[in-house]
This record gives sequence, structure tokens and C-alpha cells, in this order.
Amino acid sequence: MRTRGFQGAEVGAVGLGLMGMSWAYSASERDDAASRELIREAVGLGVTFLDTAQVYGDGHNEELVGRALEGLRDQVVLATKTGLVVDDARTHAMHRDGSPEHVRRSLEESLRRLGTDTVDLYYLHRVDPEVPLAETWGAMAELVAEGKARHLGLSEVTAAQAAQAHGIHPVAAVQSELSLWTRDAMGASGGTGKQGPDFPAADTGGETGDVLGWCAANGAAFVPFSPLGRGFLTGSVTAGGLEEGDFRAGNPRFREEAMRENRRIVEVVRRIAERHGSTPARVAIAWTLAQGDHVIPIPGTKKSRYLHDNAGAAGFDLTPADLEELDGVPAAVGDRY
Repeated sequence: MRTRGFQGAEVGAVGLGLMGMSWAYSASERDDAASRELIREAVGLGVTFLDTAQVYGDGHNEELVGRALEGLRDQVVLATKTGLVVDDARTHAMHRDGSPEHVRRSLEESLRRLGTDTVDLYYLHRVDPEVPLAETWGAMAELVAEGKARHLGLSEVTAAQAAQAHGIHPVAAVQSELSLWTRDAMGASGGTGKQGPDFPAADTGGETGDVLGWCAANGAAFVPFSPLGRGFLTGSVTAGGLEEGDFRAGNPRFREEAMRENRRIVEVVRRIAERHGSTPARVAIAWTLAQGDHVIPIPGTKKSRYLHDNAGAAGFDLTPADLEELDGVPAAVGDRY
């Protein structure tokens, strides 16, 4: 697989988001043993940028990842997150906690579950409006000084928040949703919403600024989650096909009327895929990769065939004409949360 740089290390240009193995999507398809094997298969393919979080299954995902990486830990860049606390795993209800006490305690818990002495990238999952960002970020910086985390990142922040944190301790990565139907992080409007059933959305009033550009200018990786539009951009998701408990069933963009309108985006992706004898997934992920050499998308999957398809996007090059056509797709209908 082609690689991209991350803080002096080389990682696969396409990473792996691990949330769906424990949380939010298609509970009937979860299989811990199969997921552990899939993670090991991913590493073998060169997918070495792995993303988990404390709240994914209220610790379950970190335990799963820790077991999967036995004997492989040194081959990957491993990221986890703090700042969110699960209140009810069944409904995905949670609250923010950016207190220094929580930041420290949650990393200790994460290290234990992951079976490692240090994480390569420790994200603040969401900024806590009740705690000054400088206070939270300062506590996280202390953990780097102690050797418990190598680098720090932010998730779903504005460019101004990233700059504030960077002035205290270097921001190594910013993770935000970015795909052909969600371009908020590029400074475009995209219906951020105030609160999501899976995670609280950023409190930005819909304006994030050009976070993607800020990362490029400041030596930080930009890490798009949901580059496949939570599966929608592959054309395989239908409103009636979402099982009970799948959070997408309550997502505005996955309501039947919105999905019908948003099929216009899928049609463009499919047309370009057919032109190249490729797949919609590869086209959608390749578009995120084309946004800059500092971009490392982390599509998630629980299935080997999708893993191979997603990983193949690292070697798939879109033409200037393809990019122009994709850049011109219509805006998504419906808030993303």
C-alpha cells in the first residue's frame, strides 16, 4: 500500500476506523473473533493507522483491539480518545468531560484495555464547553511528557480551537467527518447539527473554518472519519435496510426523503467508478485522499471484502476531470446529526 507520513512515521494511506465493530452500526453483524482477525488482516495489508476510542462500546472496542494487536503493536500507529463518557450504551447516550482528572484517568484505563504502555495518538474526542480547552489540553500534554501518549489530536473542532490548542502543545492530527456529502471541515456549509445520537456534534453554529487547510499549514494530519458517508456513498444502504438500534435510522440524512434526494451524489460516484472499472468505495475514499498529502482517511468495516476494497483506494488515482465532477456534486440534503 502507498504510505503517508505521520509525525515522522510512515503509515498506510488508508487507515481503519474500528468503531463499528463495537458500537452504533448493525449490532447483529458484530463478531469479536472475526473482528480481531480482520484487524490483523488489515495490518498485513499495510493498513497501519488504527482508530479506536474509550466510548466505543464503553471500553469494549479498546479491549478487542488490544487482543487483536498482540504481537503486532509495534507495526501500527494506534489512536484512542478521551473526553466523552457513556451514560447508556444501549441508546448511545453520553456526556462530555474534559476535566484533567478524567483525561488522566481515562488514559490509564485505555492503556490497560489496549495492553500497551503508550498510545501513539491521544485525541480529545469533543471539547467540553464547561472546561477551558487550555486546561484540558494542558493535562493531555502532561501525559505526553510522562510518556503515556506520543502525540495529541483533536476531534470535531473549529480551526480557531485547533490554533488555540496548538499554541499550548503541538496538534498532531485533527479528526473530523469529511466525505463527498460532508465538507464542513473545508469551510463549506454542511448541516453540522447540535447533537447526534452517536456523539455530540461540535458546538460551532455550523461554522468550523477551513480545518483541512489549517492542518496542512501547521504540520498536522487531517483524519476523515466516515469517508463513505456512513456507507451511503457506496450505494448499498437503504432506509428500510437499517436494523433496529442502528443509529443511522434516526439520522436526518438517512430518512427516506433525504436518501432519495442524496442518491444524486451516489449516481455521480457510481458513474466515475464504472468509467474506471472500479468501485464507488474506492472513488469516494480516493476523493478524500486527493484533498492533500496530509489526509489519512479511516473508513470502517467489519468485512474482509470491504477492507480490501477500501484499502485499494490508496492506489487509485482520480483524474482532474473526475475531481472536477466530484467537486461539483450537489450538497447533501439533511443535517448529518
